[in-house]
Amino acid sequence: MMMTMSPTAPQQKLDDRDVSVLLLENIHPDGRDFLRGKGYQVRTQDGALGEDELIEAIQGVHLLGIRSTTYITEKVLDAAPDLMAIGAFCIGTNQIDLPATSSRGIAVFNAPYSNTRSVVELAIAEIISLARRLHEKSTDMHAGVWNKSAAGSHEIRGRTLGIVGYGNIGSQLSVIAEALGLKVIFYDIDDKLALGNAKRCSTLEELLEQSDVVSLHVDGRPGNAGFFGAPEFAAMKPRSLFLNLSRGIAFDPAALRENLESGHIAGAAVDVFPIEPKRQGDPFTSELQGVPNVILTPHVGGSTEEAQQDIGRFVASKLRNYAAYGGTSLSVNLPEINLPANVDGHRIAHVHRNAPGVLATINGLLGDRGVNIEAQSLATRGENGYVLTDVAEPVSPEVLAELAQLPETVRIRQLS
Repeated sequence: MMMTMSPTAPQQKLDDRDVSVLLLENIHPDGRDFLRGKGYQVRTQDGALGEDELIEAIQGVHLLGIRSTTYITEKVLDAAPDLMAIGAFCIGTNQIDLPATSSRGIAVFNAPYSNTRSVVELAIAEIISLARRLHEKSTDMHAGVWNKSAAGSHEIRGRTLGIVGYGNIGSQLSVIAEALGLKVIFYDIDDKLALGNAKRCSTLEELLEQSDVVSLHVDGRPGNAGFFGAPEFAAMKPRSLFLNLSRGIAFDPAALRENLESGHIAGAAVDVFPIEPKRQGDPFTSELQGVPNVILTPHVGGSTEEAQQDIGRFVASKLRNYAAYGGTSLSVNLPEINLPANVDGHRIAHVHRNAPGVLATINGLLGDRGVNIEAQSLATRGENGYVLTDVAEPVSPEVLAELAQLPETVRIRQLS
């Protein structure tokens, strides 16, 4: 349930040069340059920040950009009264306390599609590499060992790929894998339309007992923590392959190692880990280090130049659209509204509790104060409502203060 918050003080329009932006975790320069090109004051930092570091850095920040290793907690949000929006320059948003952002009227945006192809291509490359044992052969060659043998090397054509999680990445992997000659089956807790000749499995167990390769593509919701452990590895076909390019919390690395060392699982590729370093060059340890025919990568599934460039531009444009025009298209947490820019007029953005009669109350108050409404759009989502109101003249600070004091108000801004 959404917690009750006192409404924030109304925010008057910020000039572009007054908008403060903090971008963390090596966000692509295109995102930085786009926001600077709009006149915003942009600071960047290469690594992630811990909670106390972030609380110190976020003072006076209006727009925050992160990737997957910076965690936005309620304590951080309490220390950031100026924060209007957060951009997750990645797919997942489990590192952000979404109920807490919603209750404060802080918009959250992500990039649900921009790195899909990059993750899929890595999955395909790793399936082939594991099937051909390329990682081991390369290691032998670097050690001066010429081991030319077909033993243990296989084509992937005709094999069965089991995809756990049939969202944007899982479904695109399905299409490309089928084009390479793999038979595709999938399991998802939601009712998803099968693409091509893919077949849906009614249970995870059904998928595991049929698959030569199992690839996880699940999200980071708490219910997925540790869901793939010793029982699931035991249920996989003998000498099958395992991939996890989704979330580190979703699998048990120790159980995977046991099954690799016993020979039950022939090889694995892992790109995500339960605990990951916060900064480039920090030390990394895992139970999977040193195990033959295991490919370990440092959470680079979406880290291609093409994907990061697309993500940088996409999320930065969402932050700009929200800050300047109040647009919430593809917001993760707030109701979606995307009105054209009000070039000649002025706009009020009002996040409020989703309760009956709020719009009538807002309009009644504006009418009583002689404010003429030229255009208006309202949307609701869960416990939040969001209304953009275009007016002919700027609304006085006194009227904004009255709107802010309505019991349903969460956050109110005058944009232009």
